[in-house]
Amino acid sequence: MLSFNEMKSKLHEKLVAYNSVIKTCQRCGLAYTRRHALCGQGNIEGRIMLIAQAPGKIEDQKGEMFIGTSGKYLDELLKRAAITRDDIYMTNLIKCKLPGNREPRDSEIDACTVHLMQEIVLIDPEIIIPLGYWASRYILGNFNAQSVTKNSLSDIWGKFYLVESKVVYPLPHPSALIYKTSRMPEFAEKYRKLNVLLKPCKWYPVCPIKHFTDQGKLDPQWVQLYCRGDWESCVRYHMEENSEYHPDWMLPDGTLDEQLR
Repeated sequence: MLSFNEMKSKLHEKLVAYNSVIKTCQRCGLAYTRRHALCGQGNIEGRIMLIAQAPGKIEDQKGEMFIGTSGKYLDELLKRAAITRDDIYMTNLIKCKLPGNREPRDSEIDACTVHLMQEIVLIDPEIIIPLGYWASRYILGNFNAQSVTKNSLSDIWGKFYLVESKVVYPLPHPSALIYKTSRMPEFAEKYRKLNVLLKPCKWYPVCPIKHFTDQGKLDPQWVQLYCRGDWESCVRYHMEENSEYHPDWMLPDGTLDEQLR
């Protein structure tokens, strides 16, 4: 069996190898207008993967993610959430700059998301955070979790979805703050949840929910959405913290499952 350091080294080697594929990609016409095809950056062992739309002008020139104005807003949002870039892995839906910062075409998304899906396979994040309309539309739509339109964005921001054993938490793209900085408190409240998602609930190892799930008596979605996801919203968690009695057969949303009794 490989040690943790050996597994980390193997993952790094695989990413380096695949990043060379991304950097030389010519799957669509963007290959002829870009300067750099951007690879993902950040913590390859982290639980969280942020998926933005595409590199901007400065990112294309420097070959790094989020170093323009939107990056400054992202850093502020992360700071308010008490986390850093080192805690997460970041990548893009589209790896090349879009001419004139136009919207991506479906053909470009189809061509480029081959790379995104391979990144997801390699990193294997527990939590996926699509930023903005295009990334959210692709992730939720691709996994048949939710149909996303520009008119429905306010309905999905800050909500949790479970898709193929991964928790998806769509957030507005920080670039929106460039045009309306007054929305910073609203964005910050939604981004604050990233701190919660960095690690599972501290009570998870001894929680009856884990026990029932391990025994096959309970749908694993409860563990994924709460114990290893948004444990801050778990009724059991708050009752445990306050030393309040709660039966073992109480579910994370506070309802009682008599079949577990």
